[in-house]
Amino acid sequence: MPKDPNQPVKIEAAFFDVDNTLIRGSSTFLFGKAAFQRGFFSRRDFWNFAWHQARFIARGESAKTMTEIKDRALGLIAGHQVAELEVLTELVYADYISPKLWPETVRLAKQHIAEGREVWLVTATPSEIAEIMAQKLGLTGGLGTVVERKNGVFTGKLVGKPLHGKAKAKAMRQLAKERNISLRRSYAYSDSHNDLPMLTRVGHPVCVNPDKILTKHAKAAGWKILDFKKRELRANR
Repeated sequence: MPKDPNQPVKIEAAFFDVDNTLIRGSSTFLFGKAAFQRGFFSRRDFWNFAWHQARFIARGESAKTMTEIKDRALGLIAGHQVAELEVLTELVYADYISPKLWPETVRLAKQHIAEGREVWLVTATPSEIAEIMAQKLGLTGGLGTVVERKNGVFTGKLVGKPLHGKAKAKAMRQLAKERNISLRRSYAYSDSHNDLPMLTRVGHPVCVNPDKILTKHAKAAGWKILDFKKRELRANR
């Protein structure tokens, strides 16, 4: 069947995970560290949060650890002013996130922009952090976990589910529908096997600093693998 000449041509996009793909480590932990140092919550709360983050890094993004981190993080920001968090997010990016960026991944994201594609960050990190990172890097936008707010105050509840696993793929499908994006011609970048729903949704999946399970899957599927960690180790020898 011939194409309808009045049908708008679909555009291409690139979707980037954040933690260990765009930055070294966990953006949520960096945010928690900055929040504690500026009196956003107590030392005890911070160390409890840090312990959950350490388990997350050691064991990976299981459903249980994601739930524990989500509950801990939501409890910490409940009752705080949205405006207060927005100011803090600016500081977090400048002082904590920016120094942790993988230059190679940033270059890839900006290359996609230069080639005319939209570039979206897709992360379980709160949407405020995803959006400020996209803004500072000159990208199209950021999709993140949405925390409920009422009368300018965070309630400590989520709007929908954390943007993790299958939820990322669902958000991408919705965005593609809204912005007329061809996922078949688009790209996705991640380090984690938990992002397989996201990676398999596009025509050009790329694994960045992949974990063992994702590495095995990528080799079997013939996907491109980029390991900036090994490159960094070689450079420092």
